[in-house]
Amino acid sequence: MSQDSIKGRGAQKHVHNRFFEHQHEIRDDFLNFCHAEEEVADPNMTKYIDVFPKSLVNKVESPDVGMGYSANPYQGCEHGCVYCYARNSHEYWGYSAGLDFERVILVKRNAAQLLREKLNSKSWEAHPIVFSGNTDCYQPIERKLEITRNCLKVFLEKKHPVGIITKNSLILRDLDILKELARDNLIQVNLSITSLSEATRRLMEPRTASIAQRLKTVAVLSENNIPVRVMMAPIIPSLNSHEILPLVKEVATLGARDVAYTVVRLNGQIAEIFTDWIHKSLPDRAERILNQIAECHGGTLNDSRFGRRMRGEGTFASQIKDTMELAKKKYLKQGPMAPLNTTLYQSLKKPQLRLFDES
Repeated sequence: MSQDSIKGRGAQKHVHNRFFEHQHEIRDDFLNFCHAEEEVADPNMTKYIDVFPKSLVNKVESPDVGMGYSANPYQGCEHGCVYCYARNSHEYWGYSAGLDFERVILVKRNAAQLLREKLNSKSWEAHPIVFSGNTDCYQPIERKLEITRNCLKVFLEKKHPVGIITKNSLILRDLDILKELARDNLIQVNLSITSLSEATRRLMEPRTASIAQRLKTVAVLSENNIPVRVMMAPIIPSLNSHEILPLVKEVATLGARDVAYTVVRLNGQIAEIFTDWIHKSLPDRAERILNQIAECHGGTLNDSRFGRRMRGEGTFASQIKDTMELAKKKYLKQGPMAPLNTTLYQSLKKPQLRLFDES
């Protein structure tokens, strides 16, 4: 890591916002936040800004991500994973996909209320809702605010299926609720583990839980009969691609029921952020890694093609696919995870709907 790098951050620079290229000042008035003119802040500290959306649950249109609906209690993510595809979404809020994404976190304190309203809606039918399809619902501020925990209480009350994607061991704080959901097959946890190397984790994911803590999380969840899928996402050529077999073996031993993967893709501003980071972090391997990423996506770092963008193409992508299939066949013996239960919510809702009809 070069001497001029920003410690504790994934992105090492600000990048311009494509939607505000000709605007010299971005104000936060619309986010109910303002700065005092005399305020002087540590440039590496994180800001938390309250936002008040009118809805929480989003329909997912992409055919590649394996979820129908998602919800995000937070926008932006302090974990700072340099490769994160969600960085681009921060531009829609008027911020940079680079350092702003991990320094300016938008907080939806009314998330549980919005979720309850959605599940109480007469027109809503049960579909698994994934927390979070964009940014981590267990990022550091969740320890204090407990927004995700309050949403899980709503899912439990309504007997509604929920999936969780996270790379933070903070999820174990909510083990009491997760166990109750698991009894009725209402929960699946997708735990992101991209490497078994703590050194690699520190480089790519500077503010996430350690690898040891994540492996422990797989074990604890599995011991409590909570279905766990490990996400090796993304696989980055010449950085963690050699770890597929040992990683699958390790998490299978700890009780993981499945392992999924994606091949890294650097869409939008992420290509600039990642390129800057790799040259500062691993200068001796930077060009080889970038060239191999491009080889997986038809010669470009930026790949938006449905059906190919998550898996890649070409020789290197085929090797990754074949190695993952071999690892799963060798180490994962339990078979595919069962679909989540949607019947309890529907049966619980029927008497409520009759009240609406009678009124």
